[in-house]
Amino acid sequence: MLQSDDLRFCLSEISVQLKDLSEALNLDCTKLKIVDLEKEISKEGFWNDKEKSQKILKLSSFLKSKIECYEKLLKSFNYINDLVQLAKEEYDDFFIKEANDEFILLKKGLEKQKLSVLLSGEFDSKNAILTLHSGAGGTEAQDWVEMLLRMYSRYCQKEGFKVRILDFLDGEEAGLKSVSFFVEGINAYGYLKGEAGVHRLVRVSPFDSSGRRHTSFASVEVIPELDNDNEVEISSDDLKMDVFRATGAGGQHVNKTSSAVRLTHIPTGIIASCQNERSQKQNREMALKMIKSKLLEIKERNHLKKIEDIKGEQKEIAWGSQIRSYVFMPYTLVKDHITGFETGNISSIMNGEIDGFINAYLKNFKKSD
Repeated sequence: MLQSDDLRFCLSEISVQLKDLSEALNLDCTKLKIVDLEKEISKEGFWNDKEKSQKILKLSSFLKSKIECYEKLLKSFNYINDLVQLAKEEYDDFFIKEANDEFILLKKGLEKQKLSVLLSGEFDSKNAILTLHSGAGGTEAQDWVEMLLRMYSRYCQKEGFKVRILDFLDGEEAGLKSVSFFVEGINAYGYLKGEAGVHRLVRVSPFDSSGRRHTSFASVEVIPELDNDNEVEISSDDLKMDVFRATGAGGQHVNKTSSAVRLTHIPTGIIASCQNERSQKQNREMALKMIKSKLLEIKERNHLKKIEDIKGEQKEIAWGSQIRSYVFMPYTLVKDHITGFETGNISSIMNGEIDGFINAYLKNFKKSD
């Protein structure tokens, strides 16, 4: 536990970091932008264009959250200063203990806010669409997909993101062959984009009666949700649409009509499916949005001038292409092969505590810019 003098020294360092953060967030300009947006919202006829009004409200909410987070940190900083002063005046260790507890929370909050500054990419603030596919490993790999879905769902729940399943294909014996899900929340894509790639699992298989160790693979695809006004044009001649009944054991996943939609972008072979929206039209719209997002992501990644320049690319979901390994046996270790970040606490990782990997990616990604 830090004593009064140590806390004062640490707070002096935090004060400098808060000032730097304020400048990085450009709070003055942000506040002026919010004033302009509030004027726009208060204008007569604002709700006439629903799509435009929703976009403005979303931007206003995003900017306000930046200011609120910073002001919360500043309030915590001042509170800790008061506690340290009270401890000095009252000679009471209770205030020192509370100051230490608050200081730990302040450091975590400051680190998270500093990371949010790194999310300056064009699509970082957007919602995200994740698709998981099983690879080499059969039933074991399909179970691995379901484990990853749980891991990401737990992470999103912790971060306050909303998760909605869009499409899934059950495994033959257990797990899932594939699943697509929508993650809604500020900076969802920015935080999750580093998860894209092949994830390798090493463990004693619960599906092997001999108790042998198995290695299996699953791929994670992460794309941003695009606004409808984004300039991605796809010719209707380049699309093939198949309709089918939703899969699943029952309940909301099963439709009595063929409302599920699978779209194929013929030039690239990119496929997107959606089955959990309310109608065939909504499923088609979401599938089309997924294809457009995939095309744009590939275009940006490869610095292409035109969507037409994209060629279909399919990496094998197997040895040699993994970005992260999860080892359950003979030791416990999760290691990211891009950033080098690793941890032996595999149970917390599978419960959604993947902040360390996400933070390491963002810092590494910023250094490489």
